[in-house]
Amino acid sequence: MSDKSRPKSGLDPALRERLLKESQTPWRGLRRLVWFALFASAGLGLFTMVFRASAGGTVDLSDFGIQGGALLLFSGLLWFDRNRGSSSDG
Repeated sequence: MSDKSRPKSGLDPALRERLLKESQTPWRGLRRLVWFALFASAGLGLFTMVFRASAGGTVDLSDFGIQGGALLLFSGLLWFDRNRGSSSDG
């Protein structure tokens, strides 16, 4: 009954569902790429600060806080922007 009321689109059902998901969450791939790049940058910055401190150099505690906060922020953004559906569409 519902199939007769729905117009035929001529699209593959898998492609149609993928396009509908993309229209609900536009720019997800680019957004996740930006979150990952910023997460990696914060992680690298924190790693170099820890390495410098372990070598005997001085690093301000506020700098550790900024890098740690950035790492937590961007990891949280990556976590909340993940796919939450039951299908694993990579």
